[in-house]
Amino acid sequence: MSPWAAAVGHELRSAGRERLPQLLLMIFIGMSAASAFIGSAAKATVTEVYNSAAGQGLTNAANPFGNVPPLYYARNTVIYILLIGALLAIVIGVQSAMRDRRARTIDLVLTRLLSPAGYLGAKMTGIGLGLLAVLGASALISVVCISAVTGSIPAPDQLLRLLALFGVAWLFLLFFVALGTLSGLHASSYTTALLVPIVIWSVIIFVLPLLGTAAHPVSLLNPVTPPAAPLTGIFALTGSLTGPLSLGEQFKHVAAILLKDPQATGTMTGGITVILAFLAAGISAVVLTGRTSMRKELHD
Repeated sequence: MSPWAAAVGHELRSAGRERLPQLLLMIFIGMSAASAFIGSAAKATVTEVYNSAAGQGLTNAANPFGNVPPLYYARNTVIYILLIGALLAIVIGVQSAMRDRRARTIDLVLTRLLSPAGYLGAKMTGIGLGLLAVLGASALISVVCISAVTGSIPAPDQLLRLLALFGVAWLFLLFFVALGTLSGLHASSYTTALLVPIVIWSVIIFVLPLLGTAAHPVSLLNPVTPPAAPLTGIFALTGSLTGPLSLGEQFKHVAAILLKDPQATGTMTGGITVILAFLAAGISAVVLTGRTSMRKELHD
């Protein structure tokens, strides 16, 4: 077995033994499974209220949930990816880097026929494969739950859109893995290594969208439809500056189009480009970390 393949395998095995990522993983998969049933409960409640109002002659409008497509029940999964999934990715990245620094195995590993870039690339590959397996399981659970709620298996086109959603989520979460790994490689303590990427995550997901829109903060938890920035005033300027940096909003916009949200407009090209740019920058920063930084002393 080559040193690179051995490093990938070691990363997969080590990540599977970490307790905190396992806890977040169970929460993420559990919430993904509950997503369809939460949507189903919302539909049942609205339908009950509608039937009551229609029975009393208070409305002639059609039931808003009368023709809900199956992909509607995957909407809440988007916000779970933004919140729980991103935090899971950060923790995995931080612990991956901290694991070797605490055990002081870097010097031994780098004496093998493997460069620092090759070793860090192998770590990212191992984490990426593990994350892909997690998202694959979440996608399968989502299909099963949607089928149980609607009483039929989604059509092939809907299945492809659902798989595409989790594929884009994989690219989105890999950036946060890289962010966590980078913090774990350079931080002087475990607390700092966790705190810094979480602060950056909160800025990207919550602060930047608020700087570029006049939306109420609670609206940022909308699972698919990003708030629209005003066309005039200070928000027109800040929106043009912070829009491309609002990675979470870009992901939600792509998800909205994939899930056929009726309020979604435009194309996925810009959002996917931003996600890939963030990912490329994050992975490059990790892989280009020098030997000296990898051997930096850790203060617990």
